[in-house]
Amino acid sequence: MFSLLTPYIVLIERRRLARRLLAAITSFAIAAAGFAPTLAHARKNAPDRGFDRVHKVARDLGDELEETAMPKRRWSRHVGGHKMVQAVIVSDSSDPEMHALRAHIERLGGRVLAVHAFVRALTVQIKASDVRSLAQRDDVVSISPNRETRRSASTVESITGALTTKVRKNSTKTSYEGLDGSGVGIAILDSGVMRSHLAFTDAAGAKRIKRHVTMLNTSLSAWTGSYSTYSLAPNSTTLANYEAAIDNSGSAMQDGYGHGTHVASVAAGSSRFYATSTPDATGVAPDANLYDVKVLGDDGTGTLSDALEGIAWIVYHAKEYNIRVMNVSLAADSTESWQTDPLCAAVRSAAAAGITVVVAAGNFGLTSNGTEVYGRIGSPGIDPSVITVGAVNFKNTVARGDDSVNNFSSRGPTRGGYIDGSGVRRVDNLLKPDLVAPGNRMLGAAATSNTSTAWSRLPALYYSTLVAPLNVPQPLQQTHMWMSGTSIAAPTVAGAAALMLQANPGLTPPLVKAILQYSAQPLPGANLLQQGAGLLNVDGAVALAKSLRTDIASAIQSGSLAPGQSMLATGAVFPATSSTINGTSFNWSRIVFAGGSRVVSGQALFTKYQPLWDPRLVWANDIVRYQSISYWSGYGIATSTFAKSWYEQPLYWYQPLLTSGVVRADMLTGTSSKVGKTGVFIPTATLSGWLVSGSGLVLSEGLVLSEGLVLSEGLVLSEGLVLSEGLVLSEGLVLSEGLVLSEGLVLSERVEQGEP
Repeated sequence: MFSLLTPYIVLIERRRLARRLLAAITSFAIAAAGFAPTLAHARKNAPDRGFDRVHKVARDLGDELEETAMPKRRWSRHVGGHKMVQAVIVSDSSDPEMHALRAHIERLGGRVLAVHAFVRALTVQIKASDVRSLAQRDDVVSISPNRETRRSASTVESITGALTTKVRKNSTKTSYEGLDGSGVGIAILDSGVMRSHLAFTDAAGAKRIKRHVTMLNTSLSAWTGSYSTYSLAPNSTTLANYEAAIDNSGSAMQDGYGHGTHVASVAAGSSRFYATSTPDATGVAPDANLYDVKVLGDDGTGTLSDALEGIAWIVYHAKEYNIRVMNVSLAADSTESWQTDPLCAAVRSAAAAGITVVVAAGNFGLTSNGTEVYGRIGSPGIDPSVITVGAVNFKNTVARGDDSVNNFSSRGPTRGGYIDGSGVRRVDNLLKPDLVAPGNRMLGAAATSNTSTAWSRLPALYYSTLVAPLNVPQPLQQTHMWMSGTSIAAPTVAGAAALMLQANPGLTPPLVKAILQYSAQPLPGANLLQQGAGLLNVDGAVALAKSLRTDIASAIQSGSLAPGQSMLATGAVFPATSSTINGTSFNWSRIVFAGGSRVVSGQALFTKYQPLWDPRLVWANDIVRYQSISYWSGYGIATSTFAKSWYEQPLYWYQPLLTSGVVRADMLTGTSSKVGKTGVFIPTATLSGWLVSGSGLVLSEGLVLSEGLVLSEGLVLSEGLVLSEGLVLSEGLVLSEGLVLSEGLVLSERVEQGEP
């Protein structure tokens, strides 16, 4: 049965010992000392290490290895009489360039198509018969197929609460006053962004897209690839050549598909230079800087390998360009645990580097016959470090009272898993999505050629559905369309994160996520797995961000912020925990997901420093890992600026992760039952109401590792609940927002037959 495992709280009686252990956690001295956990602890806290090495092979890859018929996946084919696979190998080699592993692959007759040194991974072409033996190497963590990636497929100012006195007031198409994302960089990992579109200009008419790069290096159709340039020493000729090779600024059409341009405009579009007859499509952060990282081709597809390269580029330049937010409105189908999935590893490295990663949950909330299905969050939305966003139908009004979660929006929990030491598959079961945002008929920029009105693929194919209904002129550089899906909800949250970081640059990624959840508006009827903490509330999130110290991130980095120490800004008080948007007042949810499967609450989360706000820690269920990033150094190289390599290791200290005063909210939910609407199926508004009234267990001391809201394997039949064991679709298809209804793109509200 689904069960709520009784949490246990470990009291740390000796505060001095607790402080000493936590100081060790928050210090980079861990990595500098060459810290290596014991094997016994690795098996307990990193179960992907302690089982038979064959299980390092991802399940979908393993299934293909056993297939005797013709290959069924695009990453598998016959070459020269041998069955070959394209795969991504994640390594924990002490050598970031993995020379020994690369040499071994070449001795086997394989080819290295790309080297992802930052995340210690290789994209390879290898005989299927050699995969399992390769998995037996000590320096191999996991082997995954080079899965296909796809796009996950101003009213936005009013709906989200960006037009309030706390955020931005007196907003018109041509001017506004208040927070607008100025100075904050948002990276768009997508199909490209149209350079000449007027949505991406600043007040002086200059372009806000600061870089256009393309990472389309590996191909699943031609099976080609080349070594990535992994020794990107700052100021080197190698780096200059690499940057020149990936530059995409001169392309006549940066976004041949049309997805990334729309996504970017929802996050950071401006309408200041549009013609009078053009609609107001101002985005959430209309003066943020944009970084276009193209990892999807003109058909809207790409590879896992290219996505890894794109993320590595973003992390490398993050401090140089002040890239504080990354939007990922694409996904790869994966049945792996977040612990071994390559795309999850990459986004965790970004979070550890201080980048808030926002990911679309996906559009698979319904089966093909219209039945609601749980457990269809895809990678990297399954990772505990990212903000996973579901979609809301705003019913074509700016009023929030009638908003509801879209039927198509993917539900949690995460269903990736691993094989433990006893050969039993363990499912992650993390609470997702984290929150929801508007995702129906969102108005934004439509991509064309930079020099003519030749439409990109998406608006060209679906002109009658996406463009024509707007019934407005479409002059060059002012073209518009509407789109729906979680991939459009995600950039709404990315823009909100940029506003928060403009208001308080000292926020860390996990703190941004917690503030967004705590201030969210619970929608009636929807449970924790449908809407997470509730609907995005920019007004509340900015108010809470402004009340906190602006040196939190640097203090955590230096180890000078002790657990329990005040995080409030000097003279600040905790803001009122309610907001009024478009004439409607509501209480904040006061709900925060912690440790993957726990729900916590209380002002102490923000008035006192909590160790889990350290972006170098990742915590899910009984697993805590510490992530360290090394930076290039040397003469003429800015200190701690250019990321060189990333490494992750389990922590085995007995450390508290939350301090006294935090409220355990999951104690209120009961055993998980969809029929009974309890446990993970409890309506978010119900749990929030209890928290508003003061319910919940207040911790008298710190919380150490414990179980939270956990779904076991068996209730499905007894309650008739459809629970997905991962997205095993044809050709490993990824959470696609595809071009046809069967692939999940919601072209208009009419498609959503089940929506009220």
